[in-house]
Amino acid sequence: MKLIAGLGNPGNRYSHTRHNAGFMVIDALAENWKCSLRAGKGDYEYAEHTAGDERILLLKPTTYMNNSGLAIREIVKFYKIPLRDSLIICDDAALPLGKIRLRPSGSDGGQNGLKSVIYHLNSDQFPRLRIGIGTANLPEMSLADFVLSRFSKEEEPVLSKVVKTAAQAAMEFTQNGIVQAMNTYNALVIE
Repeated sequence: MKLIAGLGNPGNRYSHTRHNAGFMVIDALAENWKCSLRAGKGDYEYAEHTAGDERILLLKPTTYMNNSGLAIREIVKFYKIPLRDSLIICDDAALPLGKIRLRPSGSDGGQNGLKSVIYHLNSDQFPRLRIGIGTANLPEMSLADFVLSRFSKEEEPVLSKVVKTAAQAAMEFTQNGIVQAMNTYNALVIE
């Protein structure tokens, strides 16, 4: 079994904000695979998909970004999913819009959701897919306000392509592993 978890904040207030880029990718995967997310027994929404003989669990923690690790730890422990088979998708304010970056492991890079996942899993040895959310307005507002802001109309066409590309990268991860996904998608710049 493989896990693809997208980080974000639940509720209409936060839908389509920069911090919810991970949720957007999970929604795109669910739509692509024609599976519906439903409430789990814990603080998460999930859906299951089978590709060949591989079960894939899509997950959206509903614990809010800063506590994302609680739900992910619960799922990883319950299903006994190896960390190497758990892809965590989140936004990254340090990357420009139109860029995604996959890594097999590493630090939280200042992303509070990843910080929570690392803390609750007691490890940073899991693959992650970071989605650039742009930093053009950062000098005008705090980072906290920026990540909770919505994408502009001018950014929407690029965002749509980025979400589709990130979903494809996640599918590549489930089929061929993190190294192949990195080789295919890390060099792309989506315009």
